[in-house]
Amino acid sequence: MLPPPPLPTLVAPGAGAVFRLLGEVVTCKATADDTGGAYALFALATPPRGGTPPRRHHLEDVAYFVLAGVYAVRVGGETRRLGPGAYAFVPRGTVQAYRNVGRGPARMLVLVSPGGIHERFLAEVGAPRADGAPPDVGKVLAAAPKYGVEFLPLEGMGR
Repeated sequence: MLPPPPLPTLVAPGAGAVFRLLGEVVTCKATADDTGGAYALFALATPPRGGTPPRRHHLEDVAYFVLAGVYAVRVGGETRRLGPGAYAFVPRGTVQAYRNVGRGPARMLVLVSPGGIHERFLAEVGAPRADGAPPDVGKVLAAAPKYGVEFLPLEGMGR
């Protein structure tokens, strides 16, 4: 027997669990519980020169939709600048990274499918929002394999 379909959900601006991870503010807008496991949706606020190092998500597909600012987004062996309205899809297992290359804060939506995995990763390694708290990189690297995330050497993103 199939599980019941998810209920309709409306999320107000600013609502959702908020975490700080590697200098970014990540707000959970939709979780696997909200979508019947289909996906999870996050709103990211990235400071200038902030972003994520190269990595592979072995268990999830990832989609990026830029809302504000300019990101350098790496998908596989290609890096492109993406501004507001731009979209990128990253199939699971593909190298990916992004960095805010603008002068001000940048924002984007990140959708991961299936849902559930990234929410648990954030809950384990993301600190509840505490401005000025330094990232615990060791904690992130230690937990990543459990969630199918493989971090790679820093190269190709202008760091």
